[in-house]
Amino acid sequence: MIKIQYAFSNKKGKINGNTMNIAEQISLKLQLKENSEVEYKSAAGGFPKAEFWRSFSALANTNGGTIVLGVKEKNHKFTPDGLSEEVIAKYRKQFWDDAHNKSCVNIPLLVESDIEEIKTDGGQYLLAFRIPRAQYDLRPIHLTLTPFGHTYKRRDEGDYLCTDDEIKQMYSDANNMRASADSRILRGYSIDDIDMSTLHQYRRAYDIKHENHPWTEVDDKQFLENIGAYRKDRATSTEGFTVAGMLMFGKTNSITDPECCQEFFPDYCEHLSGDPQIRWTNRIYSDGTWEANLYQFFTRVLPLLQHALPVPFSLDNNQMRNNTTTAHVALREAFANSLIHAAYTVRGNIVIDRYFDRIVLSNPGTMLVSMEEYYEGGHSVCRNPVIQKMFVFLGIGEKGGTGADVIAKGWKDNGWSIPTVEEKNNPDRIETCLSLVNRTNKTTETAIATTETPAATTETSSYTTETTTESPSRTTKTTTETIIGSIRNNPKITTKEIAAVCGITEDGVAYHIKKLKQIGKLIRIGGSRNGGEWKVVE
Repeated sequence: MIKIQYAFSNKKGKINGNTMNIAEQISLKLQLKENSEVEYKSAAGGFPKAEFWRSFSALANTNGGTIVLGVKEKNHKFTPDGLSEEVIAKYRKQFWDDAHNKSCVNIPLLVESDIEEIKTDGGQYLLAFRIPRAQYDLRPIHLTLTPFGHTYKRRDEGDYLCTDDEIKQMYSDANNMRASADSRILRGYSIDDIDMSTLHQYRRAYDIKHENHPWTEVDDKQFLENIGAYRKDRATSTEGFTVAGMLMFGKTNSITDPECCQEFFPDYCEHLSGDPQIRWTNRIYSDGTWEANLYQFFTRVLPLLQHALPVPFSLDNNQMRNNTTTAHVALREAFANSLIHAAYTVRGNIVIDRYFDRIVLSNPGTMLVSMEEYYEGGHSVCRNPVIQKMFVFLGIGEKGGTGADVIAKGWKDNGWSIPTVEEKNNPDRIETCLSLVNRTNKTTETAIATTETPAATTETSSYTTETTTESPSRTTKTTTETIIGSIRNNPKITTKEIAAVCGITEDGVAYHIKKLKQIGKLIRIGGSRNGGEWKVVE
């Protein structure tokens, strides 16, 4: 194991709540091997220019991380290259020469305090670069003068070349403050493209929320203009329905026209069967029996999601809450956030999955703020501000960056594990997991309801329930113990093999492993591609 002495301590970071110098972080990460946040590169043969800048672009366009020069890998063990202090100084100078050359990289990003010389106990030197996550309005960070074919992202332990669509979405996000994608005026659309029953359902909810408001008396076209579904462009004198208006109130075929959002396909699935051969027990998707716009999807799916919660809950005919708890508010906000922050112009669907022990909300796109900023709160950047406004008018969708706090509070009040948000790449997706497992690793003791498919109506969702009386708490505990025992017996065991031992699906195994990693019970050493293994932390 490498023991490290640090030469500079300007930059601090936090691991497990403790403030650490970058050198201390590297020391720890060397024990945990290479991962998505740290990249080790041998530099014995010179500054690894091509590899370094590829990883620089990838980390900056994803979640940031650290590149360490002067470390070689052999048989999954990391050891110093044997670089001298003079060589390290030379590499530092070469970095700054390249960083200010736009033919190498478009934005340098780093300052001097982001670079640290590290001395090992053997008198050898490493050079560490702390790469920040680039702000959304600076991305893409690309190599050469051309982004297409020269922009990278990070996935697991490797860097991959971004597709043209991913790069276009980065530019779209970068221009968000000037003109959001959902405010774009659609060509050739008319009132005939609006599903009037959806609009009137929304207006009834609005009238209840804003009794005696002047907008309750205006005609439909004026109302649509007031809420941003229809607008006039003063600079060009053009006017028409916006992307937001069509997504919220449009007919299915109008939404999926190439002019609007061709890939739009919201999908809700319930997985409430113990039989692994049954893919889903209930599903709501665009099947031609209803107009699959955002508002219809939200009002049909929300009652089914709320039904997973242990506290009785009811909605009136306008889908407004009568009685509520912090958990119901949290779930409603999380669901709305998934719709509000989705990237509707890229490939990928909004997917909502309900399981016995969790609810997973997944939407295309990347975070426009860092994870730290998201959990800190107060940092509000919205990809679809017009859609957000439409939800806010109904008292749905927190503004001002407080949504994460609302969601966390609702789950904390019920003793459940704090919800997690994860960015996935290739394709870009944001996944929010709302665990129904409490902080002692037991599934909530309340009965879990299953649902039948609701009747497809334009006004409200109806459903019937069947309730199981068996508490899954003992099952969850047994499954966790079985997984840990299986890994102790065979550290190289696969999720498929664990699933066979536990009698659950591979997705179920992945969920339990993720929770065990979060609490520090499991560590992954090496990747799946290079013969990695699991380690149980005693």
